[in-house]
Amino acid sequence: MTRARNALIDLSATPYYHLIARCVRRAFLCGEDKYSGKNFDHRREWLVERMKLLSSVFAIEIAAYAIMSNHYHLFVKVNKQTALDWSDDDVIKRWYQLYNSDLLVDRYVSEEVLDNATMTFFNEIVSIMLHKR
Repeated sequence: MTRARNALIDLSATPYYHLIARCVRRAFLCGEDKYSGKNFDHRREWLVERMKLLSSVFAIEIAAYAIMSNHYHLFVKVNKQTALDWSDDDVIKRWYQLYNSDLLVDRYVSEEVLDNATMTFFNEIVSIMLHKR
């Protein structure tokens, strides 16, 4: 049975986690696929670059990784204090490295003066960004 991430991760117990992602239906991640005859070694570099990007955006340190033909393993450390030290502007900049912008947040970033009601809504958007990280 699946469980929500907030029930799986308890940073007070440990900041280290082992993550696994696996291909399904005989799909091939890396290496030589004996069924199709195609070579997918180029994907290994893609995965490594993506891991580096995500590690730089989030407060996650990669302790180790292993990429196999149909799955990969990551051993990560969640750096909670680093994330807690980020300002709203830091969170927005990091969020925008991966996700589309929001018109209201764009107005804030461009230093447009926002009224109280708009700022309340803006703070709700940033709160959502904070909870998704």
